[in-house]
Amino acid sequence: MAMNDSVNVLNSAYLAVEYIDSFLPDNPLQQPFKNAWNYMLDNYTKFQIATWGSLIVHEVSYFLLCVPGFVFQFIPYMQKYKIQQDKPETWEKQWKCFKTLLFNHFFIQLPMICGTYYFTEYFNIPYEWEEMPRWYVLVAQCFGCAVIEDAWHYFLHRLLHHKRIYKYIHKVHHEFVSPFGMQAEYAHPLETLILGTGFFIGIVVFCNHVILLWAWVICRLMETIDVHR
Repeated sequence: MAMNDSVNVLNSAYLAVEYIDSFLPDNPLQQPFKNAWNYMLDNYTKFQIATWGSLIVHEVSYFLLCVPGFVFQFIPYMQKYKIQQDKPETWEKQWKCFKTLLFNHFFIQLPMICGTYYFTEYFNIPYEWEEMPRWYVLVAQCFGCAVIEDAWHYFLHRLLHHKRIYKYIHKVHHEFVSPFGMQAEYAHPLETLILGTGFFIGIVVFCNHVILLWAWVICRLMETIDVHR
């Protein structure tokens, strides 16, 4: 009975959102995005899309989202919003962070990204435009991924602060006493694997189209870069 009630609630919510969506104006970016998506499908293999496409989305999103925080440090007006006024960013720290990020991205995260294609093949995850979920379904899926990842991150992050293991792994992330956005993924390789696992749990649970992989990575990067600014 309870299961039927839950299904009825979800169906009602779906119909309500569909009704509201019918009053919204057409998205002017939808057709260009559709054309670009179909061009990608016509000219690249699924392996290339899942692997190199995912890497490009991650790299471009990460460093573009870091740009505002990087620029703000050169604007005197923005300095009053800096929390740690006595700990300015330095070129040395930012350059060291950038080099470590490149190592983590290409030698730790890229091998993990290489499994994306096999994941989509094993679970029959579609790539086609016609099977892409509606925007509100995608938003709900990203929210579900965020809840799962946040719970995982909270408990594993606390574990990494345990006095017996902190100095071996998580201390690296706290190396910069003045945090900045680009530091978000500056971490020990083991921490990248441990905390990064939470990112994939939501994908396993909710993914019904490859677009969720990219939408969720952008949402996650927005959140983690923002809290490190």
